[in-house]
Amino acid sequence: MTQQQPTTEPMSQETQDCVQACMACHGVCEETMSSCLQTGGEARMPIMRALMDCSEMTRMCADMMMRRSPLANEMCMMCAQACDMCAEACMSMPDDERMTRCAESCRRCSEMCRSMAGATM
Repeated sequence: MTQQQPTTEPMSQETQDCVQACMACHGVCEETMSSCLQTGGEARMPIMRALMDCSEMTRMCADMMMRRSPLANEMCMMCAQACDMCAEACMSMPDDERMTRCAESCRRCSEMCRSMAGATM
């Protein structure tokens, strides 16, 4: 792990785009969780767990990138993994439009976070 020095430089466009993707994914996961809670059912529990993990990881990842945490790159990799798991869980219900939209958001966020994991903040 490399230590980063504090900077006053503005965030790169890539970082800004990744933060936006994380926050968009966070929002979609929260909306999807709310919908799942309204419809209920035990079959949705594995999906709910994936949604909760993804929601928390994307929010935390965005926060860490914005404050230029030296752990942000590692968090981006973990976030990508959580997004992949959530996308897979959501696609277990391919006929549900909300789940499909959530999976798409998760995939986009995962892609951007994987790219950021190799980049410097």
